[in-house]
Amino acid sequence: MRQVFLLIVVVAMTLASVRAQSPAGAGAVAQRIAHTDPAAYRLLSAVHGGAGSMSFTALLNRGAVTPEFNFLHRGVIPAGAGIGHHFHNLVEEMFVILDGEAQFTIDGRTASVKGPAGVLCRTGHSHAIYNPGPTPVQWMNLNVSLVPGVYDNFDLGDTRVAAALDAIPTFMTIRLDRSQLRAAGARGRGAAAPAAAPDAAALSRRVAGPAVFSTTWSYIDHVLVPPGAATPEVRHDALGEAYYVLGGEGTISITAGEPGTARVRAGDAIPVRLGESSRFTNTGSAPFELFVIGVAKDAATKTQLLTGAER
Repeated sequence: MRQVFLLIVVVAMTLASVRAQSPAGAGAVAQRIAHTDPAAYRLLSAVHGGAGSMSFTALLNRGAVTPEFNFLHRGVIPAGAGIGHHFHNLVEEMFVILDGEAQFTIDGRTASVKGPAGVLCRTGHSHAIYNPGPTPVQWMNLNVSLVPGVYDNFDLGDTRVAAALDAIPTFMTIRLDRSQLRAAGARGRGAAAPAAAPDAAALSRRVAGPAVFSTTWSYIDHVLVPPGAATPEVRHDALGEAYYVLGGEGTISITAGEPGTARVRAGDAIPVRLGESSRFTNTGSAPFELFVIGVAKDAATKTQLLTGAER
């Protein structure tokens, strides 16, 4: 009996120690974090009539950020594969390559783009992507609709294999270039922080602003948090955000809505919803890098962004 009692005490102490080492409220926040797991990818052939086969999975699904947010997909495009040429009339979509090089098409014009970079297809336009090789390309796909809960496409039956290439892209391209990141207040994300603030070292850049998008999708930010630093706390009263961790590791803290803190690492996707506040801290030894998608709660908020009345 004494041995059983001691065993129970040891187990209880172990559980208490684990809880003490875990960030406060980690359970609720951790449950919303999606992890990139290639083993969970599903294989699809001739996507939108494209060449070959590719594999991917949905990290964030419809409504994860706002009702108009459709999805964030993550996957890989092998050499000789791609997504065929197709139109979108109610949604806009961005293909992002995290490495390598791929051929992007917008409205029938094709050019080669080196990663990490993304290309936007606005509503009412057509797009495609093809990887001519020789290596696989890590890929991400983002989609926001004009109408909540709606996705549309019209396939053109064109793989874009051997398409004629323009030397310079005729379409909007975003590049995730660390050398262009700046401190807050110096064209970086948010207002300038006091010199003594621990988040003063966080760097960022708005790589695409509200005028780029035709839906309530409002911006893409690129953020880099050095070891030991943190981002300023961001209130999401009018704009929800989805984050994809490009590199490093850290924590996300939610201080409103569902409060708590959870660990995140490269390959994770995290939605932060309207009415919440968020803050990231770098807990690792390498830079903590974030890709940020901002979606306005409604068209009026988007208009305020365009006129400079909102962040």
